[in-house]
Amino acid sequence: MIIELESIFNTDGMKVPFDYELSLASVEVSGYAPIADPVRVSGCIENKAGIVNLTAKADLVYEAPCDRCAQNVKREFSFPVEHTLVVALESGDNDDFLEVPNMRLNLDELVEEDVNLALPTKYLCNDECKGLCPTCGKNLNEDQCDCKAPIDPRMEVLLKLLEE
Repeated sequence: MIIELESIFNTDGMKVPFDYELSLASVEVSGYAPIADPVRVSGCIENKAGIVNLTAKADLVYEAPCDRCAQNVKREFSFPVEHTLVVALESGDNDDFLEVPNMRLNLDELVEEDVNLALPTKYLCNDECKGLCPTCGKNLNEDQCDCKAPIDPRMEVLLKLLEE
């Protein structure tokens, strides 16, 4: 979605609302595409006393394997999208402002970037996930396995002394 900003920058008090869906199914994170459903983006761009702000909310559902037990995780996720827009920056890069020199904003690219930054770095089925047994591969959330804890090879000699 391309938004023309010239009239917004030139008119104090002007407000342009938007509400649309954006498909990010082709965006890959760690080798898989976790966002199958469209992302719902709603908000507005408003000029308040010459300062142009974009405020929005993005709602999405991500689906990915748990990083500990490999069970499929499907979660709803919502986060704010907030940016102050400027036509030009006087000094180099400034992360506080989003420069739009041609007064056209590609909202799709901006939301895609914000989604990538907002998604969790680890996908977990729950915070208390026990993961998989490193020896037999059993899901420890479902049942305990009979595997014994691996012995540190440096302590193996001492264990032989205890057996005698």
